[in-house]
Amino acid sequence: MISTLLLRVSVVLGLIGMTLGMVMGIREDFTLAPAHAHLNLVGFVVPFLAGLYYRAVPRAGASVLARYHAWIAILGAIVFPIGIVVVLLSGSAVLVASGGVIVLLGATLFAVIVFRTTRRSAVTTHSAAAAERTAVPPL
Repeated sequence: MISTLLLRVSVVLGLIGMTLGMVMGIREDFTLAPAHAHLNLVGFVVPFLAGLYYRAVPRAGASVLARYHAWIAILGAIVFPIGIVVVLLSGSAVLVASGGVIVLLGATLFAVIVFRTTRRSAVTTHSAAAAERTAVPPL
């Protein structure tokens, strides 16, 4: 299930980001703070929210596009912060630019998925089904 993959990967990347933050604090060297912040955002927050969305809207998570989104988002969540580290330590921007494009592609795919699964007809159909399941039976 794509939602499980995203939730698990995001938690692991979140732990790595938090560990990086603790190491920076212990060393009192915050050179890598931008990488830490982006790892926490695109590595923990964004995939975790996508995983929750796919849990809330299973039809969205079952699509082929969702699989592409998940793997692209994971790749971007790893490449982009590493690219930031490379820029901060050596000045080379090739990896960060590539990672940024990957993150943007993942976000675009997710936007397409959200717009497709929240169209008025999709929402009303889902709402009607939910109302039917929770309706109180007649006495």
